[in-house]
Amino acid sequence: MIKLKDHIQNELQPLYTQGEIRTITQMILDTKLHISFVDFLTYKLNNLSDSQLKILNEIIDKLKTSEPIQYILGECEFFNLKFKVNEHVLIPRPETEELVEWIIENENKRGSKFHLLDIGTGSGCIAISLAKHLPNNAQVSAWDISPQALEVAKHNATINQVDVTFNQVDILNTNTASQPLDIIVSNPPYITEDEKKIMTSTVLNHEPQIALFVPNNQPLLFYEQIANFAQSSLNLGGKLYFEINQYFANETVQMLHNKGFKNIQLKTDLAGNQRMVKAEK
Repeated sequence: MIKLKDHIQNELQPLYTQGEIRTITQMILDTKLHISFVDFLTYKLNNLSDSQLKILNEIIDKLKTSEPIQYILGECEFFNLKFKVNEHVLIPRPETEELVEWIIENENKRGSKFHLLDIGTGSGCIAISLAKHLPNNAQVSAWDISPQALEVAKHNATINQVDVTFNQVDILNTNTASQPLDIIVSNPPYITEDEKKIMTSTVLNHEPQIALFVPNNQPLLFYEQIANFAQSSLNLGGKLYFEINQYFANETVQMLHNKGFKNIQLKTDLAGNQRMVKAEK
């Protein structure tokens, strides 16, 4: 009888790399089949129960349509926390974990109460991870334009046992906060329409377009608006953190400089891409 390992490999090999198949397989084993990886190496396909086999075949069928494994399973891991995800929110990326880690390194020694706002929160992964790891004196809020995304984010805050205040806000039509802020963080839409041609169908056909794309002629659309908002909403010395489009890193830094920010720092991710910016009011 064919091994379970070989069955999954044969079904997915035409569409996924070996590394992707290993990652997908581990996620299926952990969340749906509940089989240890050691047992999996010698597991036969006919060792699966009827219900396990049905679940596996349904997952494989969806994977063949390029649906992301995270959406199929309904969850993913980010910063060692579990997050619900669906088609209304982006799947959290490893480079965003680096942004969260950078903020924690810089801000975890604040002694007095401070207010942090995450703009375009999506699944809530940034706000919730920061609320989990920053001192108890951090007051964390998160905004998104999508009510469906906010429902997902609220659920994730509950399951991760953190207190985050969520609000539906369109940042492109908001000029100032109702109370002064100490930190603003955002991973806004930043992919230009021209970049679609280098993206996979897994992203293009399944992840929310509203959270991904900006017009070719306005690549810094959200960054400029959020920078204006930060100038009117941050306390003096307050910090602004962005995840950015690597192809517009210098333009983003120049824009922040032109708007009067100081101590602007550009940071690369582990892949060597210019991915993060920090600036002070």
